[in-house]
Amino acid sequence: MGQRPTSQQIPVVVIAGFLGSGKTTLLNHLLHRSGGSRIGAIVNDFGAIEIDAMAVAGALGDSTVSLGNGCLCCAVDASELDGYLERLARPDLGIDVIVIEASGLAEPQELVRMLLASEQPGVVYGGLVEVVDAAEFDDTRAKHPEIDRHLALADLVVVNKTDRTPDAERMLALVRSLSDRAAVVPAAYGRVDPGFLFDCKPSEERIGQLSFDDLYDHSPGEEHTGHAGHLHTAYDSVSFVSDVPLDPRRLMRFLDSRPEGLYRIKGYVDFGPHDRRNRYVVHAVGRFLRFYPEPWAPAEARLTQLVLIGSGIDAPALRKELEGCASDAPHADEHGMWGVLRYVPDPEDRGPAEQDPEEQDLEERDPGDEDFADRDPDEPGDEPPYPA
Repeated sequence: MGQRPTSQQIPVVVIAGFLGSGKTTLLNHLLHRSGGSRIGAIVNDFGAIEIDAMAVAGALGDSTVSLGNGCLCCAVDASELDGYLERLARPDLGIDVIVIEASGLAEPQELVRMLLASEQPGVVYGGLVEVVDAAEFDDTRAKHPEIDRHLALADLVVVNKTDRTPDAERMLALVRSLSDRAAVVPAAYGRVDPGFLFDCKPSEERIGQLSFDDLYDHSPGEEHTGHAGHLHTAYDSVSFVSDVPLDPRRLMRFLDSRPEGLYRIKGYVDFGPHDRRNRYVVHAVGRFLRFYPEPWAPAEARLTQLVLIGSGIDAPALRKELEGCASDAPHADEHGMWGVLRYVPDPEDRGPAEQDPEEQDLEERDPGDEDFADRDPDEPGDEPPYPA
């Protein structure tokens, strides 16, 4: 478990939020607590002096791209962003996750559109994290009413500085009411468990390389002093393993109705008779979903192995729902895979960069998709992009 969606792709996580919400603090926390993972960063300041970049440059060195004096969603287009992503995705850098820290003036919707329009095959969308300042949220909302729209787009909302407000619970409830099924987590000093956002490699995998974690003092008492006394927000996880194949229709019903607070799903799915040649890598973050078929190894045990990560999720209920997706039927439903195949990228399809931006849905629309779920499979029309 814990592998990337494909062996080449690096998740790209966008951290957004208004000025002063704590984005740089969150990024620095991730750098200090990344385990053995190496983080590449695109830091987007607004102003001639790149303060945010200076704050993280010592941690990242050649793994940093700094865009000064301009808002990322206005200063570059999709092709330019692809160039920065290509630079950070170079194999020799060994980067495991790329974090884009947007300026406080950036428009999250445009950043996500650019990522979904990316023609860089080495990366995959890793989620939109919106950081809000709990102590100033009411004032920020009054000055910037567009924050309601930003929260509705987010995959994960970090309600930061909860230690500085006497009514943190009210703030959390308000933010949850404005978020569309996103995971909402409280935090102080940006202390969110990195495992929420990306897979942390054990440090021993970095033999011969000094990571930024090795420079940080992990003394036994540090978790109880100063800022570290505010323990970072942990996540809930559910592990599911089945030696019985999953029925694709049942699994898609589960994925289409995944509950509030469920942030990430990763792992492998065995669809049994529906595709005996391939297992399917599943990568879901927020409302974004992709499947990647890859051949079974000759002697490999044919198992479904999934990990679900979220905040406040009902682990027993989720496990029971997944168990209900299992099916030992010996024959495949002729059209059973169509729902899954909607989310299998087809390199021959028209890419998002060639579409009118108004056509591109921020959630899960693939280039050239039709809504197979609503179409009668017996009606004439295009076949799904991959054979079952």
